[in-house]
Amino acid sequence: MTPSKPTPAAERRRQNQRPEGPPWRQQMYDVIFEADTPAGYGFDIGLLVAIITSIVLFSLETVEGYEDAVWIKNGEWFLTILFSIEYVLRLICSRHSFRYALSFWGIIDLFSVLPSYLAFFIGDSSRSLMILRSVRLLRVFRVMKLWRMMNEADELSTAIWRARNKIVVFLTVVLVAVTISGSLMYHVETLMTNVDEQKKNDTESDFTSIPQAMYWATVTMTTVGYGDVVPKTVIGKMISAALILLGYSLIIVPTGFVSAEILGGKAVGKEPDFMCDVCEATGHPVDAHYCYRCGARMHHA
Repeated sequence: MTPSKPTPAAERRRQNQRPEGPPWRQQMYDVIFEADTPAGYGFDIGLLVAIITSIVLFSLETVEGYEDAVWIKNGEWFLTILFSIEYVLRLICSRHSFRYALSFWGIIDLFSVLPSYLAFFIGDSSRSLMILRSVRLLRVFRVMKLWRMMNEADELSTAIWRARNKIVVFLTVVLVAVTISGSLMYHVETLMTNVDEQKKNDTESDFTSIPQAMYWATVTMTTVGYGDVVPKTVIGKMISAALILLGYSLIIVPTGFVSAEILGGKAVGKEPDFMCDVCEATGHPVDAHYCYRCGARMHHA
């Protein structure tokens, strides 16, 4: 994949954000912040490779036998210094350095290098924050031109927002079902286990509390079934079977809500039967004068 020519909107954004300083600062900005030039594209690809390498090294360090590997520690420090230089360069070539430092990407870039330096003062506990480097992989959207898909993401988020009341009601029903079934299972299993103990049967209930029973109900209703907490009585197994069937019937409900909102949003302001005579494309706005697909003039009835 090669860099493409920037769109007019992207060019305007670049001109608004580029520094007003000397040419070398503007050229540095184009390389570091833009991916529309060969140099900027190569810089972003190299940055992604460095981020992935850093995550791999950090993950390998948690594997038994690699905790004290010298090559891993040297590699992490090399990448930390590399990311530190990149962060400083971003501050230098930004038109508003302080604004960038407080932005989302500025904070992520800072946190990706800060844990390594904090380890000198507070120990290795700060190194867990190095996983924040994985968040920087979101830059792949800009490099691979995936921001074009953000329209679909906006459409999905809008549909979820429109269906928020239905989703809240659905979650409330699920919460009530989990609370009732968990409480019921706790009392059933505890009562039946006590009866079995009186009959000299060596049984012990896994439901030691109502919160644990609610955890079991959540796992069961979502059909995950870890198996760490299981009913041991006949009545408990019957309740479990009923809860599984209820979960199967409820799990598709949110999908239906969102799908209906997406289809409803697409249908707003459109006439499904309003078809182009040339290419037969449908779904045009009622006041459309030209086809969105072929550009032919529309003939209104």
